[in-house]
Amino acid sequence: MPNVLILGGRAPVALDHARRFHHQGWNVRIADSIPCRLSGWSGAVTETLKIAPARYAPAVFASDLSNAVRKHAIDLVVPTCEEAFYLSRYRSCLPAGVRVLVDDFEKLRLLHSKWHFLELARGCGANVPDSRCVESLTEAREWAGESPLVLKPEFSRFGVHVRLYPEGIPTLAPELASMGTWVAQHFHSGTEFCSYSIADQGRLLGHVVYRPSYRLRMSSSYYFDPYQSEQIRNFVAAFVKKINFTGQISFDWIEAADGTMTVLECNPRAISGLHLFSVDDAVPAALAGERADCLVPSHQRPGMIAAIMLSAGLKEALATSNFSQWRRDYQRAHDVIGHLGDRRALAGAIFDLGSYARIAIQQHCNLREASTRDIEWDGEELVSS
Repeated sequence: MPNVLILGGRAPVALDHARRFHHQGWNVRIADSIPCRLSGWSGAVTETLKIAPARYAPAVFASDLSNAVRKHAIDLVVPTCEEAFYLSRYRSCLPAGVRVLVDDFEKLRLLHSKWHFLELARGCGANVPDSRCVESLTEAREWAGESPLVLKPEFSRFGVHVRLYPEGIPTLAPELASMGTWVAQHFHSGTEFCSYSIADQGRLLGHVVYRPSYRLRMSSSYYFDPYQSEQIRNFVAAFVKKINFTGQISFDWIEAADGTMTVLECNPRAISGLHLFSVDDAVPAALAGERADCLVPSHQRPGMIAAIMLSAGLKEALATSNFSQWRRDYQRAHDVIGHLGDRRALAGAIFDLGSYARIAIQQHCNLREASTRDIEWDGEELVSS
């Protein structure tokens, strides 16, 4: 029985990976630096390993992973969140025989940069927005004039710091926060989509597109509606071939009224599109680089985080007189956390929230920051192993 080590067990996509690997005959362990009972309490997981926080103790992080791979005879290491950058930087510390599903660190740096990615994306079959690096709001205003504009830090996540100015930068807009270089982009209106893909040495081995139909404000989505787009698939195939990419890779998109797809940014890691594959779909084989063709989901049923859909989603639907649509959407989707026969994962998620609340109080931050800050990477230099 092959052994897989899944990192970032705090994330719903880690739970999704664990269930699928287990169902398809793998022995599953997960590892994380903060509580991850969401995955750890799942019946699919053999053991939960505690490792050092990648951001704050990278050398110990690398040592912990190396020891885990040796001790448990791990065949495949699969990251899910931004620990992928640290895993890539220190992959030479791991035993040579293990497959580590990340690409070269310098390549990931370019993909994570919201500026350098756009240069790589040109010529791959999708529209790329006109953009410029800026250091201040004045510089952004001088470049854009009164045109619609998007401003985002070069290295950021979840859209938390993104500023949308569809009517141009207002006179009283606050100055940009001190977060390094910002990227100014011409604003494109339309319908949002996201894509999740798996590649091996430039070959596209898995692919799905979804619409993030319900969001927590302007941040993460909790409802994943499958969508077919040949234009997106062709772009991703051309892009991973162009850079000879290996790993999980995701993109954010805007579709204009005329059908034109504009690619906005890249996340070289897993995102929620993974939930649209069934437990029988051969995602493990794709991650192991063992497929000859491109895997797509075997069904087109939406996925959702039901607990959030029943709380924040229902509250918003009632506030906007959109209950009928909410009810139809709820009834046609499956819960990606509370699976029948594996309910302890849902209880684990609730306990994790309590742990993140405690961390947030201790570190004087919000829940989102408490759940990600120990693995975030914002382009800073990482010392060699």
